[in-house]
Amino acid sequence: MMQLGTFRGFDIEMHDPGIALITFNEPDRLNGMTMPMKRDLVETLLQAQMDDAVRVVVFTGSGKAFSAGDDISGHSGGKDGKTIVPEIGLGFGSAKNHAMGTYSGLKVLSQSLNLAVRNLDKLSIAAINGYAIQTGLSLALSCDFRIAAKEAKLGSATLRFGLQPDEGGHYLLIQMMGLPKTMDFLMRKRIVTGEEALELGLVHEVTELDDLLPRAMDLARELANGPQVAMRLLKRSLYNAADQTIEQSMDDIAAKTAISDPQPDAREGVKAFQEKREPKFNAWLE
Repeated sequence: MMQLGTFRGFDIEMHDPGIALITFNEPDRLNGMTMPMKRDLVETLLQAQMDDAVRVVVFTGSGKAFSAGDDISGHSGGKDGKTIVPEIGLGFGSAKNHAMGTYSGLKVLSQSLNLAVRNLDKLSIAAINGYAIQTGLSLALSCDFRIAAKEAKLGSATLRFGLQPDEGGHYLLIQMMGLPKTMDFLMRKRIVTGEEALELGLVHEVTELDDLLPRAMDLARELANGPQVAMRLLKRSLYNAADQTIEQSMDDIAAKTAISDPQPDAREGVKAFQEKREPKFNAWLE
């Protein structure tokens, strides 16, 4: 079962029907991420994956930021101002100047968080309330849906520090914008507003800040009420299709259809159509 409450850098609440709301809760640090926080988020997503009560995961931030990236202040602060876990440099401990240490830290911790979001069977939504920079941007891009406030600021900007977009952001940007626009976005260290991000194809919707979370929760309820087995299989097929040939993609969707067609949701969908009513999916979850 997914644990609820306050964790290192974020809170978790559950809302009907099966919506896990994860809120980054350190606005004084612009919700900067640390290695312990990323470990806790990976564990949280594992719990969400295994918990049938969870249908959709929503991420958002508090204050002026969704997440302004990795905390490079040199420490990880708690709400009482005390240091919870000491950090050195970018968070890879004494190995921060060692190539293999950096490589391992990225593969095991930083990149694994974004892969955990992308590999989650349940659908995910990023409600981008403010700054989504570097790690924050990559996490948002890893989600299946993105809604941004007009005043949100999205960018990688790692070159401002002479660093790489090393958590998968470059791949995600190319998938969404194509190579020429990604080249411009990263090399020129661009940080764009919510409305500019919509024009670039980085977000699905833009709203007023006050409407952001209600709109994200409305979308989450819509998705949560859909046929969960078919939607989860389709999510995987869509991401697979982005990297497959048409023959591979067709074979993949055929295999998943063999799983989804016999499900109770499919029978309910056909029956509701015949009876000219809205289907009531997910009886198996209730």
